Parts: sequence; C-alpha cells; structure tokens
Amino acid sequence: MCVYWKRMRPEVAMGPILLGVLVCSLVLAVQGFYSASDDVVELNPSNFQREVIQSDSLWLVEFYAPWCGHCQSLTADWKKTATALKGIVKVGAVDADQHKSLGGQYGVRGFPTIKIFGANKNKPDDFQGGRTSQAIVDGALNAVRALVKDRLSGRSGGSDYSKQSGGGGGGGGSKDAVVELTDDNFDKMVLDSGDVWLVEFFAPWCGHCKNLEPEWAAAASTVKDQTKGKIHLGAVDATVHQGLASRYGIRGFPSIKIFRKGEAPQDYQGGRTRSDIVAAAMDLFTDNAPPPELLEILNGDVLKNTCEDSPLCVISVLPHILDTGAAGRNGYLEVLMKMAEKNKKMMWGWLWTEAGAQMDLETSLGIGGFGYPAMAAINTRKMKFALLRGSFSETGINDFLRDLSVGRGSTATIGGGAFPKISKVDAWDGKDGELPVEEDYDLSDVDLDDDELGGRIEL
Repeated sequence: MCVYWKRMRPEVAMGPILLGVLVCSLVLAVQGFYSASDDVVELNPSNFQREVIQSDSLWLVEFYAPWCGHCQSLTADWKKTATALKGIVKVGAVDADQHKSLGGQYGVRGFPTIKIFGANKNKPDDFQGGRTSQAIVDGALNAVRALVKDRLSGRSGGSDYSKQSGGGGGGGGSKDAVVELTDDNFDKMVLDSGDVWLVEFFAPWCGHCKNLEPEWAAAASTVKDQTKGKIHLGAVDATVHQGLASRYGIRGFPSIKIFRKGEAPQDYQGGRTRSDIVAAAMDLFTDNAPPPELLEILNGDVLKNTCEDSPLCVISVLPHILDTGAAGRNGYLEVLMKMAEKNKKMMWGWLWTEAGAQMDLETSLGIGGFGYPAMAAINTRKMKFALLRGSFSETGINDFLRDLSVGRGSTATIGGGAFPKISKVDAWDGKDGELPVEEDYDLSDVDLDDDELGGRIEL
C-alpha cells in the first residue's frame, strides 16, 4: 500500500501519501511487533499488574514504539530471546507509544528500553547489555543467578516497605514499620482507625521517592516506638492503586498526606529527612494527647511500668501529710501536673510519694539531706539520676529539667545500680492527716508501793 501511493504523481499523490503513511502507522500501532504465535507476551495496562508485578518469575520487558527503527531491528532478536528463555525467564513487550502511561510509570524516555523485573518488581533494573539475542540471554541468566543467590541468603525481595496489610498478622516481625496500604485495606486501616496516619503516595520509578524511602522507613520505626503505636507511617504505590491516588488528588510523587479520624486529610508540609518526619509525627501525637498521669508510688509495679516505658522518670517526694495538710499537698501536686502538661511532648513518666513511705528509694537517690519536697529525674536506661537543687516551683523545676535536656547538671548512679525494693502502701485519700489517737490510761486503781516507785523523794 505504501509503494502504491509513491507511484502517483506528486501533485496527485500528496494527500493519499499522507493518508497512506497514517494508515501504515495505524496498522503497526494496532498490530504491534508481536503476535500470539510468538513467545513474547504482549503487555498493556490491563494485564501488566497481573502478569508481571504479581508474578514470582523474573521478567524481561521491552518498551518499544512501532515507528522506532532500532525497535524494528530488535524484533527478531527479541523473539529468539523469548524462545530461548521459555520456561526460565518471562519475556514481554509493551507498545509504549500506544500505552504512554505504562512507559511513563517506569521512566521510559527512549526506545527501545529494556527493563529487568526481578525480586523487587516495583524497582526494575535497566538492562545495559548488547542488543543481540545472545547478549540479552546472557544478561537474563545473570539476573536469574543473582535472584537465586538472594533467595538463598534469605533476601526474598518484594516491596521495600514491609507488607503489613489488613489480611496478615501483626507487624512485629516485619523488617520495618512502614505499613503497605492498598485499595483493599486503606479504609479499614486508616480511615476507620482512631490513630493518626502519615501516608506517602509514591511511584516506583520516581527518583525523589527512592531518596525518601530509607528516611521514611527509619522514621516509621522511631515513631512507632516513641508513640507506642499511636502514629503510623504508611505507603501507597500510586501507580498500582490508582483509585486511592485519584481519590486524594495525587498529582506528583512523592505526596504525603496526614489522616485523622473524622477530619479531611491534610498535605504534609514538613521536611523529608527522618528527623523532620519524626519531629512532625511527635507534634501530631502530642497536640491531641492527654498529659501524662501523675501517679503515686503504691507498689513496685507502678514504679517499674512508669519508668521503664519512659526516657526520663521524674519522682517527687512530698512532705508528710501532717506537715502540709491536704491543701498544701494539692498545691505541690498542681505544680507537678502543670509541669507534666508542659513537657508532655517529652514522653516522661511522673511519680510522687510521701516522705518516709519509700525509705529505700529515698536512700538510693540520696534524698533527705535537702529536706522536702524533693525531686529526682532518673534515666532508667543508664540508671543515672539528678537531684533538684533549686526551688520546688514551676520556675525551679522548669530550669532543672531544661538543664538536664541540654546535658547540664550533675548526675550520679542509683545506689546498687537498680531500683530498690518498693513498699506496698495505701493510696492517699485526699484528706488532711490525723494524729494517731492516744489511749487514756486510768491509774486510780493501780496500787504501787514505795519500792515499785523507786522510793519517795522528799523535798
């Protein structure tokens, strides 16, 4: 057909020639380079996810354009490659001129482009070898050997973000704390959750996404520990779960959204380093978090559970109730609760006891020589403590804790290197203290002789 139009006189054939070229292009675009009789699998957006991404096989995929001369030259060798690797490596081809979105998804900028989809299907490798069937087969077999070696060493590949989707078990044994979110589990895990979520929408071919990945994973682990699992970091492959990306108006990668129950998602505007992400997550956590509890030390479990779960444990020893009364004690407790609220972002533990109730604890912390009330701040990981030397007031306590946070102030090791035995005591009832009632003795009926009295004393 193309030759026929070329034989027409130029002034007559100009229109038909253009039409002929268009028809030829359309025929090539529809038919592509490969047919069902070839061992090359024709791939498109409808079957790519099922055939390639969800497959355990290693895939070689050619991205071509029908009008590309180099692609046309590669066709015969690509067919030979597919036949030679049949049953060993899957070989496919994508008409990236017709399916531009699929080519763009994997960063295809020229033709032909060959990608190796190995252990991590979301991050294919570029094939850099020669374009003969022998060179391509050699490259494929090298990729197979590398894949087998990884599997033998226990590296199974897959998504770089841990797969903690709704159908699986808990994430305790996962490689990292990033939750992989999908069209199927997103609503249940994020929208129906009472927790706060930071969700990254990424594309596997996106360079900025690849740079963010280790930062996001490291931050997720830290945030999970510091917020006791109340703040989650998730990730959505927006090229696979396009419904989610469309629902939240994702236009570029990576995009990060903040999700709170009952509120519209917000765009994350912070930095992209792990420290930036952790700081933002902790701000989200503390904004709505209640202040830490101020607990009386009633037994060893109260001390152990509070201090071991906190980076710093602040213990106050208040004067005996007979010395202050309920009003005086409540005044001290109010100061402590204000300081706990002010420093809630620090995730410290706050405890108090009455003077004399836990003498072993007072002795191990060196409390007593400075009078009451007294305060000690304890790093339970190092079993080190520091004592408040200033006034037991908002200003004095604030200065004390601020100096500790910047590494100022003297510290000492807890006596014995461990917490002492804690006595079990009753909780304060909130009332004034009462002196013990003295029993009256009636001595009128007691007959004492002079000897029992030790003799009389006469003046």
